[in-house]
Amino acid sequence: MSTFDDREHAFEAKFAHDAEMQFKAEARRNKLLGLWAAEKLGKTGEEAEAYAREVVKADFEEAGHEDVVRKVAGDLGNLAMPEEIRAKMADLLAVAKGQLLEES
Repeated sequence: MSTFDDREHAFEAKFAHDAEMQFKAEARRNKLLGLWAAEKLGKTGEEAEAYAREVVKADFEEAGHEDVVRKVAGDLGNLAMPEEIRAKMADLLAVAKGQLLEES
């Protein structure tokens, strides 16, 4: 392999790793958001965990995170506005990334 091929392979590997880490961070953020919303809904224990899994699954409906915002906003009703949910998602993404860094 040439130096160019080595660099290309390294770049592709880094891109794949970064994409995987972003996916994991967003999935963890969605779980944390689900747990946050579950608490607002008065859910605890397994019921809260099940709700958090529903929130994670909601992210697969369409590209982006608006599908998650719609689900949580719909479930919470007047307990949280979409703007508050988006802000919480931004905060929890930082938390999720930190947790992933601690685990690696």
